Amino acid sequence: MPDEKARNTSSFNHAPILTDEVMKSINNLPPKMLDGGLMVDATLGGGGHCASILKAHPNLRVIGLDQDPSARQAAAQALAIFGSRIKILETNFADFKPPEKAIFVLADLGVSSPQLDIGARGFSFRLDGPLDMRMNPSTKLTAKKIIESYEENDLADLIYNYGEEKRSRRIARRIKRDLCLHGPYSGTTALAYAIAGCYPPKMRKSRIHPATRTFQALRIAVNNELEALESFLAKSPDWLVDDGLLNVISFHSLEDRRVKTAFLNDPRLERISRKPLSASGNEISANPRSRSAKYRIARKKSLSTSK
Repeated sequence: MPDEKARNTSSFNHAPILTDEVMKSINNLPPKMLDGGLMVDATLGGGGHCASILKAHPNLRVIGLDQDPSARQAAAQALAIFGSRIKILETNFADFKPPEKAIFVLADLGVSSPQLDIGARGFSFRLDGPLDMRMNPSTKLTAKKIIESYEENDLADLIYNYGEEKRSRRIARRIKRDLCLHGPYSGTTALAYAIAGCYPPKMRKSRIHPATRTFQALRIAVNNELEALESFLAKSPDWLVDDGLLNVISFHSLEDRRVKTAFLNDPRLERISRKPLSASGNEISANPRSRSAKYRIARKKSLSTSK
């Protein structure tokens, strides 16, 4: 029987989202930029986007970033055929500084399918697991620590601000009451059941699970996602050569609003896409998780046009 590390690596089979649109974006760069240029894949995951780009542009080099060790290991195996053209780094994109200017920067902000589909990671309420939700297992903050240590009002504010959950007060009150009466939750399924109980019976059977927004809020808080995104949006234009492209795929309004605002207001950038690109009907049918994806592209202004 394979050990847990090997099993998790082999199961890290994540279908990259909006690959055709990403390829169109990089293919629009001049050939001279693609000849020996550097791409930064700020959210490498299993390496799906990266593999397509490296195959299409044999002189391109890529630095791939990921804080999840299982993702890095899976990507290293999948991208080994590209040899020294790919370099994989253990880091959050908010902490990265490239060794040279890049022609293309890509950030796919979604939680990967393997993270959701392995119960032990604690991201999903559909598979029971510990209340963890850490993308980087070496960090200390978990969802369990948040719900147990936060005061009720602070927990409600977190659920509202990061999950846009209208029933945040009721949910926080239920969570803290359960902890007081029964002790710690046994795992993600038990927490999701408690959250669903805060909804009217008819709403518990809707397409979107009642726990979705609360789980999103906890995951964002555990991984400091919005602060990291804001740091990335502030720094990444300086990673680019003039006329290089910054590409961001987001999956909920809290992310997309920040990307839209940065692309609109940053004097270093020119928006390529005024409205976000979205997945085609065929892609949504093949991969329902692509339904909420929004893809925005901006160009780094040259010195002559930014004055």
